[in-house]
Amino acid sequence: MKNNPVEKFISIYEKERIKVDKKLSKILSRKKPASLYEPASFIIESKGKRLRPLLVILSAKAAGGKNVNLKNAAVAVELLHNFTLVHDDIMDNADKRRGKPTLHKKYDLNTAILAGDVLLAVAYEYLLKDCNGNAKQVLASFTKGLVDVCEGQSLDKEFETTDNVSINDYIRMIEKKTAAMAKMCCEIGALLGGGRKKEISALAGFGKYIGIAFQIQDDLLDIMALESEFGKVIGGDLIEGKKTFLFLKALEKSEGQDKEMLLYLLKNKGTTEDRIPNFKNLYERLGVIEDAKMEIVKYTTRALSSLKTLKKAEDRAMFRWLADSLINRTK
Repeated sequence: MKNNPVEKFISIYEKERIKVDKKLSKILSRKKPASLYEPASFIIESKGKRLRPLLVILSAKAAGGKNVNLKNAAVAVELLHNFTLVHDDIMDNADKRRGKPTLHKKYDLNTAILAGDVLLAVAYEYLLKDCNGNAKQVLASFTKGLVDVCEGQSLDKEFETTDNVSINDYIRMIEKKTAAMAKMCCEIGALLGGGRKKEISALAGFGKYIGIAFQIQDDLLDIMALESEFGKVIGGDLIEGKKTFLFLKALEKSEGQDKEMLLYLLKNKGTTEDRIPNFKNLYERLGVIEDAKMEIVKYTTRALSSLKTLKKAEDRAMFRWLADSLINRTK
């Protein structure tokens, strides 16, 4: 069992996740005023997958970094990610995140906005701790990732009031809203690991494509997951009237009463929780669930193809395991 590569990769992931959690728990502890830092601590204590810090760490190693300690950069991207979650939850009027109340529901709107802002500021503070001679490139990549996320979120909100949104429009939006963050994590990891241009580009490509696959998987889980595992209300995207990959594919393939049902949701800017099983049934009948799974495989394959230039087979295998874990996840 010790020589089982999957066991080894799981062990690496768990060790790094524990290190990140430990560092995150100390960053805001005992800081004043408590009215700011306790709510900010609440969101980062809601332990997620810590995928983004892992991308930084693995990318640094794959780019040739030896004995690099990037815990500060790793927590910086997680703080940035949580900043985006706080503001996303406010804009989406979400009640739950990772099975717990969202920040604006537990506290209040103003507290949540300010706590999100301080997470962003502290993210920059910690990123700078790991920067060296290429600080300008690292900060540029980090900032571009943030700008892209904001643009993606703006497009996502814009889509709510736009009738003619294509699947290509949607892919372009998630390239910014979700994939740009994963791309940035891989890119700054490679930069801090001293990678050459081709290695930085390869790892950034992996981040971009796995980020797209990750978001489509998230769309799929929104309708197919168990709420007890998913940590959010099932069908939340439909309730909010979001134009996800599944919804747009269903709209593209539907006819007659099926199309009327989807258009009615658009007209009413969402649906009610009791109607979610009807939409799930519709998606299954139209083959949209399988379409989404195929799209996830397509972008995951592209992500892995980006890594051909990496020197070590072990590094490629680790990223392959990570990709498999993401596309087969249940939450």
